[in-house]
Amino acid sequence: MKLPKGFLFDFDGVIVNSFESHFSAWKSAFKELFDQEIVPFPKFHSGKSPMIIAEYFCSVIGKNDQTKELYQLKDKHLDTYFTVPKLLPGVREFTAFLSEKKIPYGIASNATKQFLKNSVYHLNLDFKTVFGVQDYEKPKPHPEAYKTLAKALGFKQSDFKELWVFEDSLTGTTAAKAAGMIPIGILTQYPEEELKAAGSHLVFPTLFEAYQYLTY
Repeated sequence: MKLPKGFLFDFDGVIVNSFESHFSAWKSAFKELFDQEIVPFPKFHSGKSPMIIAEYFCSVIGKNDQTKELYQLKDKHLDTYFTVPKLLPGVREFTAFLSEKKIPYGIASNATKQFLKNSVYHLNLDFKTVFGVQDYEKPKPHPEAYKTLAKALGFKQSDFKELWVFEDSLTGTTAAKAAGMIPIGILTQYPEEELKAAGSHLVFPTLFEAYQYLTY
């Protein structure tokens, strides 16, 4: 099969399972700021920007005016009490394959830049082009994240229709589709039907199965 011109990756839920890393930081920041326990994390906020998630947690206890404060404290806790997320299957095989074929690739995530840098470093991942939420004016579901990454990798607008974007969330899938790229679903949190309804052309359990699909 003819390979795509480039591959763009979300981070959380595609490259790593980082739920515990993020939620433990939300919990400890919430406890420090409000001296009470945080409510469970809602699935419908998965993939959204940290500011929107902070707004949700504050709204539950009627503290909307402290959204920014919670957001900043969570970011601090995420860095100070950093826990290495769990690497998902297929990442090393995939990046080695792309490097060998000289196909450009990178990460565009709604996670914070420092968390991405820490994770890439501690997991010794081969990603040199990485964008986090601070790099965009409008995070996903807006297409800016993927357009920014594609341009940084040297692609023009006319190339976008030949770029694959790996996403596990409906938020990110919407962003990839809006950017005029090809969303590919990873089944770490949403079922195939929902990802396809959001715009995924293909779906795979993990990147390992996607790697097999492209190489066999």
